[in-house]
Amino acid sequence: MGNTKSSALSKELLEELKSNTKYSEAELCTWYQSFLKECPSGKITKEQFEGIYASFFPGADPTAYARHVFRSFDSNADGTLDFKEYIVALHLTSGGKTLQKLEWAFALYDVDGNGTISKNEIQEIVRSIFNMIPAEDQEKLPEDENTPEKRAEKVWAFFGKKENDKITEGEFIQGVMDNKDILRLIQYDEPQRIKDKLKEKKQ
Repeated sequence: MGNTKSSALSKELLEELKSNTKYSEAELCTWYQSFLKECPSGKITKEQFEGIYASFFPGADPTAYARHVFRSFDSNADGTLDFKEYIVALHLTSGGKTLQKLEWAFALYDVDGNGTISKNEIQEIVRSIFNMIPAEDQEKLPEDENTPEKRAEKVWAFFGKKENDKITEGEFIQGVMDNKDILRLIQYDEPQRIKDKLKEKKQ
């Protein structure tokens, strides 16, 4: 049974989320109520998660990116996110501590979960990020990063890897911490409308 379907958060989970995220008790309780309203089972499926992303990006195609984000947060690989996984996802994608964020970014790019990142994996995630950038914004990008291929090439070149090499988690985190430009290339900054939408949900 547990507390999954009750309308109140368990004290243990509340304390854990308060200490591991930037959210207050009031915010977490509000999130929980709206989470249960949208997902009465206490779990959110991949399709529901993709739907939430789609509503944030009406003029783009976030499906592939949402799928990768979902995979990186489905910590027990059961095909759903519970409230804890969902809140951790929100926290890390909208402003977690740098190290936490980079550990998550590594998990996002490690598509097959084998503990290293290949050039193909970089290309796959960069392409999914590109799908979310509106066409008019893509046109404003610098010449050497205005396609997913060019952007992935730039990231790979920065790490100084040969075509079939792999990047370990340590190399990835150190490399990104040493070069803010790479951080900009590997992540998708949520546009203002996501932040506005999150504020609406909290109210």
